Amino acid sequence: MRHGADRMVDAVSGAALLGFVVVFVVFLLAPILVVVAVAFSSLGYVAFPIPSLSLRWFVRVLTYEPFLDGLRVSAELAFASTALAALIGVPAALAIGRSSRPWAQGMAAFLLSPVSMPLIVLGYSLLFYLSVLGLGASFASLLIAHTVIGVPYLVRTVTGIYRSIPPDYEEASAILGAGRLASLFLVTLPLIRPGIFAGCLFAFLISFDNLPISYFFGSADASTLPVVMLSYMQSQFDPAIAAISTVQMVLAMIVLLVVERFYGLRRIGAPA
Repeated sequence: MRHGADRMVDAVSGAALLGFVVVFVVFLLAPILVVVAVAFSSLGYVAFPIPSLSLRWFVRVLTYEPFLDGLRVSAELAFASTALAALIGVPAALAIGRSSRPWAQGMAAFLLSPVSMPLIVLGYSLLFYLSVLGLGASFASLLIAHTVIGVPYLVRTVTGIYRSIPPDYEEASAILGAGRLASLFLVTLPLIRPGIFAGCLFAFLISFDNLPISYFFGSADASTLPVVMLSYMQSQFDPAIAAISTVQMVLAMIVLLVVERFYGLRRIGAPA
């Protein structure tokens, strides 16, 4: 009798957990699915459910030059800021990864601080600072600001991987006669490659989809896609916004599929 009651409790608990998971997944996916559905609407305004399917708003995206220019700027900015963040974050992570000196913890906290504060506060502060330097609203300011928010992701992932790798590999390379540069390029960098790749992926996606920082530095010649979308919504609210949002999601999915195909998401975060 007791075992039967226990099985019944387990069955009820399992059903309740399954129901909770289903509701939670639906809660997360429903807004995304609605946006995708509205992108194919034949109406001239945003409404759901849609009466019929149409590709007119995707044609609108391809023929509206500000969307294409914003997409180009976002892609160029994401690639450039990710490269600069890697050039800054990887050496910094190697310097503080195994250091026991007091300054190392302070430097780590400083490098990770951009992710601990609201992006609006960070963007407002950078606007004043870069304006004093004479940069103002420009692509250079956008690049600096996006690099600032990208560095913490490189530092965090590379530091985690570097600390998990035994120092025996580097010591063995030194014993075998390798210099510091040879040991760095032939031993250390290949071992921390998953951390570098993961950090670059996070930095790229954060930069590509960023609005709070980009809003402060956007100009007529250098406005990212999220800023263009916000400006578009201030004057008109049609399904073109849903269409360009769908394009953004598809691009992100393509990036992840390419990563999985040629690298493997399971390898990210673990030493090779």
